[in-house]
Amino acid sequence: MLNAATGSSSGLPARQAGAAAAAAAVVDDPRLVFAYTSVDYDVAEVLAGIGDALPGVPVIGNTSFTGVITADGFVGGPDGFIGVLVLGGDLEVGVAGLPAHGDARATGARAAHAALAAAGRTDPPAWMAMVAAPGEEETYLKGLSDVVGRVPLFGGSAADNSISGDWKLLSSDGVTSDGVAVAFLWTDAEVANVYTGAYRETSDVGIVTKVVGARTLAEIDGKPALEAYAAWTGAQTDHLQGLDLLVATITSPLGVKDPLGDLVAIRHPMVGNPDDTMNLGSNIATGTAVIRMESTVDELIESTDATLAELQGRLTGHPVAYHLVHCGGRRAGIADRIDEVAQRLRAQAGDVPFLCEFTFGEYGFVDDGRNTCGGLMLSFTGFAD
Repeated sequence: MLNAATGSSSGLPARQAGAAAAAAAVVDDPRLVFAYTSVDYDVAEVLAGIGDALPGVPVIGNTSFTGVITADGFVGGPDGFIGVLVLGGDLEVGVAGLPAHGDARATGARAAHAALAAAGRTDPPAWMAMVAAPGEEETYLKGLSDVVGRVPLFGGSAADNSISGDWKLLSSDGVTSDGVAVAFLWTDAEVANVYTGAYRETSDVGIVTKVVGARTLAEIDGKPALEAYAAWTGAQTDHLQGLDLLVATITSPLGVKDPLGDLVAIRHPMVGNPDDTMNLGSNIATGTAVIRMESTVDELIESTDATLAELQGRLTGHPVAYHLVHCGGRRAGIADRIDEVAQRLRAQAGDVPFLCEFTFGEYGFVDDGRNTCGGLMLSFTGFAD
């Protein structure tokens, strides 16, 4: 049987905070620690503190945008924070983390081989959790899949508090600011994932006619991308320059559908450029249809417990833990109403331990589709007996 517990701390020195949070998450036969912490901490010291409390237990995690949520509420602040979810019992785990070096796909493959070796297994896992620095997530994922095949995925990209690149990844192999870490999970316990943007589709649809690199959307229907987006929304392009675009699109991003229409993966426009192109937070391809999506802040808040309820409906056994990945951009849009999210999640989770982090990219899948990386999304995962 699986068992789980969470712990959190804020305001303590980094090593003490890591130790206090891990020590509070008491489980039988601990097998894996998910850890999400503050960029204001020395993350290596946080990792050392976790090791003080839970020596030898594999760890995977990253820095989280402004805070985390547990049953104790929103935990954050300028003096540092950490939240952990510890799983124990019916679980075998292999964790590996690698800094970026050369080709990202090859790095992903090396991480997969290292995680298999750490577990002492050669068979594909039942599930995998990935964390990565923003920028090469899709390519790291291809490398993992080259080794173990299409294994169900959950996780998210490291975040900081200001989109300045201060984010960190942490794993049993150490801390890095750029790279990937993966946890392979072998278990007979029930695991389920709900991956959604929870936005409404509008009638504003266009074809991507030019992309620069993988993430700069240059043209929609042959027009400069920012100009096309502004025409849809009635905005002025000079009001969508720089990071003003990121803020404006939290409640009105772009989406791309999977081939069956089961998933709309959100593509968050992040930066408006002087040439009226826009930088996205995830990859996009020429010839893709993009849809302008909509939500309100109220709906962003309401989607959190609604998505957790959907996850609960997919679990047939007794829930043991919820691992909740929530986009940092959505959290920024929710702003000082974040306590409403905490209250809703706590009420919906009941007595089941949960940990919610805030990321700059979210990973999951729907039904028989491919594993997908997106932004402005929720990737909620549940574990059950």
